[in-house]
Amino acid sequence: MRRVLTLCAAAGIAASALPVPAFAKVGYYVIRWDNTGICQIWNEDLHYKPVQWPSTYKVVSKPLPTFDAANGAQLKMRAERRCTL
Repeated sequence: MRRVLTLCAAAGIAASALPVPAFAKVGYYVIRWDNTGICQIWNEDLHYKPVQWPSTYKVVSKPLPTFDAANGAQLKMRAERRCTL
C-alpha cells in the first residue's frame, strides 16, 4: 500500500511540473489599418505594439487562441469585404 501511495504522490508532483499547454492561452488578434484597410494578424506575446505612423489601426477581432483561428477570422473578414488584403 505504501508503494502505491508513493507512486501516486510522485505522479502528482510530476504532473504539476508540466508546462501549461500553448493552446490554453490567448495569443492572436486581427488589426485593421485605417488608411489602407489591410488586416493583419498580431501576436500578443510581442513586447511592443504596432507603430501607428503614418496610419492608425483598430483591433477588429476578439482575442484568438491560435494563429490558424486568427487566419480564419482574417479570411472571413476579407470575404465580407471588411478588409482589402
